[in-house]
This record gives sequence, C-alpha cells and structure tokens, in this order.
Amino acid sequence: MKVLFLFGGLPHYYNKILNKLNDIPELEISVIVPKKDGQSLGKGVYETNKGINFKVIRLKEYKAFYKKPFFKDIKQTIKEEQPQAIVIGWPYFLGFLFSPALRKLLKKQNIKLIHKDIPYKMPKYQDTIKYYASGKGFVDENLEDDQKKTSGLLFYIKFKFLAYLRKKYFNWVDAHVDYIEEAYEIFESYGVPKERIHIIYNSPDTDYILNVREQLLKEPPLLAPNPYRLIHVGRLVKWKKVHLLVEAVRRLKPEFSEIELVIVGGGPEEDNLKAQVKEAGLEANTTFTGPIHETKELGRYLLDSSVYVLAGVGGLSINDAMCFDKAVICSECDGTEKKLLREDYNGRFFENDNVDDLTQQIRILLSDPDKIKVMGQNSLGIIQNEINVHTVIKGYVDAFKFVNKGTLITEG
Repeated sequence: MKVLFLFGGLPHYYNKILNKLNDIPELEISVIVPKKDGQSLGKGVYETNKGINFKVIRLKEYKAFYKKPFFKDIKQTIKEEQPQAIVIGWPYFLGFLFSPALRKLLKKQNIKLIHKDIPYKMPKYQDTIKYYASGKGFVDENLEDDQKKTSGLLFYIKFKFLAYLRKKYFNWVDAHVDYIEEAYEIFESYGVPKERIHIIYNSPDTDYILNVREQLLKEPPLLAPNPYRLIHVGRLVKWKKVHLLVEAVRRLKPEFSEIELVIVGGGPEEDNLKAQVKEAGLEANTTFTGPIHETKELGRYLLDSSVYVLAGVGGLSINDAMCFDKAVICSECDGTEKKLLREDYNGRFFENDNVDDLTQQIRILLSDPDKIKVMGQNSLGIIQNEINVHTVIKGYVDAFKFVNKGTLITEG
C-alpha cells in the first residue's frame, strides 16, 4: 500500500516514525514537503534529511486565495505517485476542500484521504461560537491572536461558516488519525462515525531513545550530581512560557540554595530570558545550552537532571524526558500530556499561567528527592508499557487498513 503524507517540513523527530512505517514490507511511504522554508512549520523547528529511508518530494509552496499555504503541481504529483491514501492536516486540507479538481482526481483514482490532527484548541461543533467568542482560538506560538473580533454579525457569520466547513470536510475524509482520546467526542460532534477515528497518540522513536539511554548509563555523567536541578527542553518562543519557570526558580532560591535550571533550546525569546535571569540574580544557577538535536547529547542533560518542567505549550519533549526517567511538571500543553502525566504518580500539574502554583508544585517535588526518583521510574514505565513508538505505528496501520478494505496489500 502506497501512502503519501503532506507536511510543512521534515522535523527530525517525525522522520524516524516515517522510517518505521516505511520499514513495514507492505507499506511504501512518500512525503511532500516545501522546496524552501515551510510557511506552516514553527520558526526554528529543526529539520534534517539525515537517515531518511522514505521518498521525499519537494514542491513549491504558495499562498492560496484563502491566505494559507498549499503546493504547486500537487495534482500532477498525485497522478505520478498513484498513492492509495493521502495523509493531510492543517493547513493543507484546505487545498483539497477548495479544489473541485483535486476532489475529482481522488474520486477517479479511488484515493483515500486521512486527516491527521491532535486536535488541540478545537471546539465541539455546537460550541463553536461560544468558544471563539471567549477569545481562546487562533493564538500562535508568539501568543499573538489574529482573531480581531469576538462578537457582532460578521463574527457570527465567520465562525458559523468555519463550523460548516469543518463539518463538511471532517465527514468527507475517509478516516482520522489523532493524538488524543478527546478526538472521539470532538469529531463525533461534527457527525463523524466513531469507527473512522483512530487514536495514534504521539511519540518519538522510543526504541532508539531507550537504547541511547542504556548506552549513557554506562558512561560518566556530564554534570555533577544535584537533586535540585530542573530542566526545560524546547524552542524558546513565547508559548513555551519559560519566563514562568525562571520566576519560579527565583522564588525558590531562598529555600533551595543549590537549585539549578538548565534551559535547552534557542529562539527569539532567548535574549529576553537571559535578561530575566540576570535581573533575578540567577546567572550562577542557570545554564543556557542552546539548541540540542542529537539524542545522546540531550540525554546526558536529561539523565543528570531531577525534574522536567514544561511551563507552556509542547508535547514530545515530555515523552523524551520520560524516556530518561524524569518526573514531570506541566500545565496545559497540547492535550497529549493528559495521557502521559498522572497526578502524583509520575509528576504534577499546575494551573495554567499561574506562577504561584508552578512554584508550589516544584517546591513539593524538590522537598522529597526520593519521591522524585520513584516518579521518574513511573515515567519510564509508562513509556515502556503504554505510550511509545509502537502505539503510534499500530494506530497508523489500523487507519491504513481501515481505508484499504482491512489490508495493507493493494490489489493489482
């Protein structure tokens, strides 16, 4: 069975998932990505061609009339590739929705369409107007809201139309693959039959990461032991809210004089965070490593830290930290945290944007180093036994079989 994915780039963490899918004898994976920097990929997301074993097709991206990116020459590419299924997500599904010619091609060639989503910040159908009137939607990674109005006739028409388009599209596609179990309730509210919805969860290549972990355990540590070392991993953009973590450390320093904060990542907020650290008198307590993309190097920092803290939006960094047996503290991330983090079992939640609560949750853990170790082992167990690369692969395979008459074998 030949499956074509449409992505805004080749983020290093997803290449390994696609490799594993392509390693399945009955599957052939191809990916369409932009020729140059993708307009839909987050700023600073690390991309690489290294180690790829699937076919990559690079097409020119353009901004369509609906002000979102799509691919030139995609119709001809689909004709040439002749996939049995195409996996798409935001914003590329709009190109299919607004193109009668593409829809006609899919029907003529009997190509099945699979919608990939988290879904994060998507309201149920009946809650659309209420949700967007609250101002919760359309916030980007810089915490900028492109929703100009939250009331009035034009607002009502716009979001009624959005709900209509979603309902039309969600029911038109042949299957859905989603990261979170709430997808059942969300998509069913748009009329999607439950059997079309496949929960794949989200995970990096945990087999690879756990193998790296075993190698590192045989090597000397990178950092001196410190039970009060916190770590953050991720791009330094506003919606990661690392400034909340810095403030929490400032507040905790009088209680835990040896407290440390390791900040792994780079991005537009780096200078602001360094200025905040300096003003707070935390320069001796804080390490900025810059971006780290090699698993082994990142693993050294994770192994030598006690608690992983994600103060804002994110996802896979939690999985990474749990692979290296870390207790986790987080708030509202992207929805996947609800399956990974169990309160007081392998970490703790704090109230969104509440630095007082964040400080308290860190305080609770740092006050009990033995409990941190138990929580870390529980994190590792969740990865080994529940949410891992095999969960993701099985979810995809189930969806592919669903749209292909229960098999990965293509007739003819």
